Amino acid sequence: MQTQTLTLQPATPGVEHRLTVLRFGTPGTGPKALIQAALHADEVPAMLVAQQLRRRLLQLEAEGALRGQVLLLPYANPLGLTQQLLGQHQGRFDLRDGVNFNRNHADLTAAAAAALVGQLQGDAEANEHTIRDALCTAAKALVAQNPAQDLKNKLVQLAADCSTVLDLHCDSQAVMHLYALTPQAHIAHELGALLGAQAILLATESGDSPFDEACTRPWLLLQQKFPEAAVPLGCFCATVELRGEADTDHRLAAQDAEALIEFLRRRGVITGTPAPLPAPLCQPTPLAGSEPVVAPQAGVVVFHHAPGDRVEAGAVVADLVDVDSGEVTPLRAASAGVLYARVATRWAAPGARLAKIAGTALQRTGKLLGS
Repeated sequence: MQTQTLTLQPATPGVEHRLTVLRFGTPGTGPKALIQAALHADEVPAMLVAQQLRRRLLQLEAEGALRGQVLLLPYANPLGLTQQLLGQHQGRFDLRDGVNFNRNHADLTAAAAAALVGQLQGDAEANEHTIRDALCTAAKALVAQNPAQDLKNKLVQLAADCSTVLDLHCDSQAVMHLYALTPQAHIAHELGALLGAQAILLATESGDSPFDEACTRPWLLLQQKFPEAAVPLGCFCATVELRGEADTDHRLAAQDAEALIEFLRRRGVITGTPAPLPAPLCQPTPLAGSEPVVAPQAGVVVFHHAPGDRVEAGAVVADLVDVDSGEVTPLRAASAGVLYARVATRWAAPGARLAKIAGTALQRTGKLLGS
């Protein structure tokens, strides 16, 4: 294992933030993967899984079982790790400007496309190498105006030449679920089966440029830009939501790490015969069909359903109790599906998203992710 330390652009004199990258395997020997933990820095289960992965990857490296290279970021957001507000850790948004750390990542498509004119041919494998080089060159040219953008740029630079990228997160209270690119549903389905996911949400564009789409969408857009060339989808990236914040448990972390190791084996990064795929707990569904249950006004939230419950259209998901009048407003599901996540707080502000249901009946447009 080699340890790489990247220093982020400073916000103020005397303060330095560092990004640690653990590199396993030999560069250039096979498929390259990147796994990063807690881009939203308060998603602690992801950091615990990363520690289990560190241990397993050290073992595999010592056994000579790494066919390719694995980059592991045990914490992907040193900026967010430092953010405390009135005694509470705030790792989701940059307190400097309120921007989500998993939004507004750089789109490398235009710069790569300009460099690829006249360079692609009918050989998909050769094109994959050419495109990867163009994406790396575009990523290296990124310029940041503040520490958060510098962090985002560095993450994209690390991932630009990877064929597999796993972005480990968690929700407030949730079952295991994933987000991935629609044309890569079959790979996401395989990952979901290994992890025991109960929802797999697919989109070609979810809005606001999250990290996973910064890795995968350039390949899709380059396919469209060069339809006459054999352009593969050369990178699979998934956002892996490791249940809820309170699911910080050694047993679960070890279980999840083993599932991710098995996925890397199936992706050709680790040697050995893959184990049989477990029976999947769900089928992929469109992110556009995911229903947010929203509070119409302020009030006390009383849930009727827990994460993992299947709800039918019209079912009461939660009650919202008005503390002035005592009136109870039932909040109902518009479509059937699995309630895969809900908030941990029981006081709702107007417009707050309280729960998410993975369904198929709705067809939302615009920005499909929450804030």
